[in-house]
Amino acid sequence: MEPTSSQSTANLDLASDGPETEHPNGVADRTATRLAREQAIGQRPGTLTIRPDALTPRLFMISYTNDFFLEKEYSSYAELIQYFRANPTLKHWIDVRGYNDLDLLQHMMADFAIHPLLMEDVLSDYQRAKVDILEDGRLFLVSRMTEFTSLLEIDDDQLSIFTGPNYILSFQDDYDDCLEAVRNRLRSGFSQIKARSSLYLAYALTDVVLDHYYPTMAAIGDYIETLEHRILTERRVDRRLLNRILHVKKDIIRFRRLVYPEREKIAEILRQPDDVIPDDIKLFFRDCYDHAIQSLDLAESYRESVTSLVDLFMSDQSNRMNEVMKVLTIISSIFIPLSFVVGLYGMNFQRQAPDGSINHLNMPELYEPWGYPVLLGVLGFIVTGQLIYFYRKGWLTNR
Repeated sequence: MEPTSSQSTANLDLASDGPETEHPNGVADRTATRLAREQAIGQRPGTLTIRPDALTPRLFMISYTNDFFLEKEYSSYAELIQYFRANPTLKHWIDVRGYNDLDLLQHMMADFAIHPLLMEDVLSDYQRAKVDILEDGRLFLVSRMTEFTSLLEIDDDQLSIFTGPNYILSFQDDYDDCLEAVRNRLRSGFSQIKARSSLYLAYALTDVVLDHYYPTMAAIGDYIETLEHRILTERRVDRRLLNRILHVKKDIIRFRRLVYPEREKIAEILRQPDDVIPDDIKLFFRDCYDHAIQSLDLAESYRESVTSLVDLFMSDQSNRMNEVMKVLTIISSIFIPLSFVVGLYGMNFQRQAPDGSINHLNMPELYEPWGYPVLLGVLGFIVTGQLIYFYRKGWLTNR
């Protein structure tokens, strides 16, 4: 989940040039989420329900102090918990990726005193961003990791974090995430994460999730500009482009729904007393709050841009229709006098009456030897005069 803005834009350009883009992954995720919700209806609170498409858990742990660092993927939970208990002086980040092992989750609930209701929120994987303050002063944090995929939709994953006196326990349903920057900071020789409490690591994880909102919005902004360019430059714009505009609008609204609870979560953290969140940690969470506000501002700005894009599309369609109507009107204006003349001579008022008398007022020019060429010349003169008049008025150009 770490696309760069240029990579995303390149993918979007390729997608925009092809046929109507399908969204199989997004549809599958929404279907799985809906089935999980339906399955949970009527169940006892705290019942753990694992989605059918959940991944097999992978267990990672980073143990560290100022002068010590160990990163390892464990094949068994027993080995991980044994090392964790044998080293209480170290700080640990236990990262669980994948949920498809109920026995493992139940063992972790017992070892880390996790309430079933909280683990239910972890497994639901559609929990809005929030913070719960537990009785022993620990925190339960939920964040939404996002990216704008090449399928032209926002993909979001849930990151659940439990804090402890010397550990951070994180859960996510995918093997890939946006947290590699934090891991690299821990791998470096010196980092504030190593020097501070484990709560600072929880801040660092929250901060990197918020930082990845900006590439997501940047990719959306680039795609909006691409759509605007296509509307203004392409000679033929079909309804598929309008469908993409409306799809991006839905994504922006969805992104705003993801970021707004994140802002409320951080505001709730800042309201906590100093014995729960120390002042030196609140200083960093205030910076997270600013990032959340900026992300919301971007979402609002892009939503207005997409709304303007819809208006631009409709205006462009209306202008193109006006151009077509202008051409048809000019053609009709040219043929109206010609049709009048042709209709006039199609009335067939005969010059000679049945009794042999001559009707001098009934189309005498019909019998003139040059009548037909003269009439064609008159018709040509009318057309030429009209074209000159239309040109001087600017109706035949884009003036």
